[in-house]
Amino acid sequence: MTEKEFAEASLSIGLVVGISYMIFIIYKLGKDSKAGKFGAFILFLALGLGIFGFIVKFIIKMFLTSQLN
Repeated sequence: MTEKEFAEASLSIGLVVGISYMIFIIYKLGKDSKAGKFGAFILFLALGLGIFGFIVKFIIKMFLTSQLN
């Protein structure tokens, strides 16, 4: 395994773990604040959009890189 392959695999695993942890934090924040179903939905919508944007950026970057090759 080369350093490049290791770095790509580590980045992918780290991002999955980090995003999963952020989802857990949003859930815990909604539960501890007793936000209710609508409040939890708003929390996931607002804070989850940042996560969604990061994932979309990654997908667009992969798509554009594959188009250039």
